Amino acid sequence: MLPFLGKKASTAKLGIDISSTSVKLLELSRSGNRYKVEAYSVEPLPANAVVEKNITDVEGVGDAIAKVLARSKSGVKNAAVAVAGSAVITKTIEMDAALNDDEMESQIKVEADQYIPYPLDEVSIDFEVQGEVDNAPERVEVLLAACRNENVELRSDVLEIAGLVPKVVDVEAYAIERAFGLVADQIEGGEDQTVAIVDIGSTMTTLSVLHDGRTIYTREQLFGGKQLTEEIQRRYGLSFEEAGLAKKQGGLPDDYEPEVLEPFKEAVVQQVARSLQFFFSSSQYNDVDHILIAGGTASISGLAELVQDKVGTSTTVANPFVDMAISPKVNASILSNDAPALMIACGLALRSFD
Repeated sequence: MLPFLGKKASTAKLGIDISSTSVKLLELSRSGNRYKVEAYSVEPLPANAVVEKNITDVEGVGDAIAKVLARSKSGVKNAAVAVAGSAVITKTIEMDAALNDDEMESQIKVEADQYIPYPLDEVSIDFEVQGEVDNAPERVEVLLAACRNENVELRSDVLEIAGLVPKVVDVEAYAIERAFGLVADQIEGGEDQTVAIVDIGSTMTTLSVLHDGRTIYTREQLFGGKQLTEEIQRRYGLSFEEAGLAKKQGGLPDDYEPEVLEPFKEAVVQQVARSLQFFFSSSQYNDVDHILIAGGTASISGLAELVQDKVGTSTTVANPFVDMAISPKVNASILSNDAPALMIACGLALRSFD
């Protein structure tokens, strides 16, 4: 089996988040119970190098990772990356608690074709023991995850082009779940509730619902901050790059906020509400206790308040670095501004401490 979920020995690993528009690198260290950001950098990707979470330009992505690594000045060579949830089949199965990892692996290989609709030589499979089955301590729940080999290998290839060693290929939803452990203390009720994390990227919005700190639902939708950039580009006659800079740095005409930004924020609220409705209609839940917004779009001023006002659920912006120390070589204000977009990178970097 490839190191798909990668339950391997604890070593420092860079969290490398490959999104549709950029590569984000994060290195964490830990002293006692406190984490420290040792290195952070972000590098834009060539246009269409990644389309809907699929790598289409291996060299372009590999070169961007090499650049982000050089700029971060990190000396770590081991890395963790993630595949999109839509590329992964997961299933929870029950197994005999007395089996060791090797015995479980052998049994899963024998039985895997029951759970996975692809030929086994085309998939990477991994598993993780979740805990005892309720009222049956002799049985354990095992999370089985399978992904097409090409998705795993493409991510390994781009890391190797940059001179990195792929140690873990994780799943984005589980990386977000891991990072949520750092954010849970910032919200009333902590982990022991139902929390919707809405990660609004450039082209994709991912809803992950966690109950008692575990992912119970995930869904991807085509919607993201790129729509705001394109509207700025169209309305003000800018290039896509200029529009992206103006969106971040300001300096647009007075009609920008009322005529462009406000309608986009309303569209985000509708997207959040719609995503939650999909969840409610396909589960026994009809409410969540808290909404956490993440992704680059979450940095838009006033967005969390608008979601809270319109959806009627307590809402905050994700920042996994609130209680962390920051290395002097990391620009703390840039890190703070980018924090909502770094949940996946953070969750991957936390694999250093497994």
